[in-house]
Amino acid sequence: MDVVGFAALGLSAWLREQCAQLGINRPTPVQESCIPAILNGQDCMGCAKTGSGKTAAFVLPILQKLSEDPYGIFCLVLTPTRELAYQIAEQFRVLGKPLGLKDCIIVGGMGMVAQALELSRKPHVVVATPGRLADHIRSSDTFTIKKIKFLVLDEADRLLEQGCTDFTKDLEVILRAIPAQRQTLLFSATLTDTLEQLKTIAMNKPFFWESSSEVRTVDELDQRYLLVPEKVKDAYLVHLIQKFQDEHEDWSIIIFTSTCKTCQILNMMLREFSFPSVALHSMMKQKQRFATLAKFKSSIFKILIATDVAARGLDIPTVQVVINHNTPGLPKLYVHRVGRTARAGHHGIAITLVTQYDIHLLHTIEEQIKIKLKDFAVDEGEVLKILTQVNVTRRECEIKLESTDFDEKKEKNKRKQLILEGKDPDLEAKRKAELEKIKREKQKFKDKIQETLQQRQEAQLQRKLQKKRERKQKQVVLVKE
Repeated sequence: MDVVGFAALGLSAWLREQCAQLGINRPTPVQESCIPAILNGQDCMGCAKTGSGKTAAFVLPILQKLSEDPYGIFCLVLTPTRELAYQIAEQFRVLGKPLGLKDCIIVGGMGMVAQALELSRKPHVVVATPGRLADHIRSSDTFTIKKIKFLVLDEADRLLEQGCTDFTKDLEVILRAIPAQRQTLLFSATLTDTLEQLKTIAMNKPFFWESSSEVRTVDELDQRYLLVPEKVKDAYLVHLIQKFQDEHEDWSIIIFTSTCKTCQILNMMLREFSFPSVALHSMMKQKQRFATLAKFKSSIFKILIATDVAARGLDIPTVQVVINHNTPGLPKLYVHRVGRTARAGHHGIAITLVTQYDIHLLHTIEEQIKIKLKDFAVDEGEVLKILTQVNVTRRECEIKLESTDFDEKKEKNKRKQLILEGKDPDLEAKRKAELEKIKREKQKFKDKIQETLQQRQEAQLQRKLQKKRERKQKQVVLVKE
């Protein structure tokens, strides 16, 4: 289907022209299915592989509806991360240029006063993270979202599920401030139990579309694993990067790791090996994070080491390689990470470093995505050559980082976040310590039971062996007689 395909979906000529100018020449399956339903006034739930064009699937019909009846604030988009908020706003801005679209980004890390001023100017589209928008609703009466036509939840599974980042209270504040009569659009790459439940209990029976393939990763993605001992994982990582840099100098690589500290250390270590790397994690200031992404997108740096702050929604089409420095504990997190490559029909490779402690996680991922990951072959002799140098460099970087106030900043940020959530940091620390104590006591109890069971099993085994020996002795005596 060529650009005429967008006409068949009901999109106006000016939007089709914008798509053509941006090189969007044919609708993807999620766009083909969801755009007509949204234009028809239905609520919509779209679940499709990462990199499949979900953002444009809601941006295009919203812009068409806005062009028919322009007013502000017309649309509210909620998303879990700041980076994704900026990316969605950019899509609205580019596709809505002929309208003179006014957008407003409301995220943490930026000045509340300046944001309040922007909201009071009634932009057409507000793209926000729930926490910061809820703060504005609680503290300001200079704007209203009572007349919005569209509410969009992007990466809806993460917004609606309770976990380490629980948006429930903030979403309750926002939902009370918006009209009941509206179109609600939910999009995600992973269909979770929460979304499945919403699908079944929704009063107005929304249009639901899910990618026909059960596999949550695209066909163009070559998925591999590399079994490595935990203690030499970094040497394998350096070897992989060197291999890709030697073979494809222009390739961009994203390395995902579990913590801000590891992210920072790996970045320091790779720079010691003269690799053009840069770090992205939640401990960085907002401006630093945007500057980092801009430098990576423009290929000033070819390697991005990131925590899962970069795992969702970020659209950087030029990324050819994703390396998981740690095996993700959740299959859906794996899907989002590896989805940073092989986007929009391009080919890519994802390699997951699997230690002896992570094999069960690999099996869980394979079971979920319905694909068996292939082994990635490396020259272990080459890895051994650099092993000592990598280990020494890593330790030097750890010492350098320890000499800074990195850990202290992390604790300060945690305290600030708790205060913003209306919690007492000291009380929370006390509760955490008590929980840890209870966990330790439970573990001791479990260990004691295990030890007792083991002793009983050993005693039973000893008794069996003793009886066996006694029977043999009796048989020998009988034979002699």
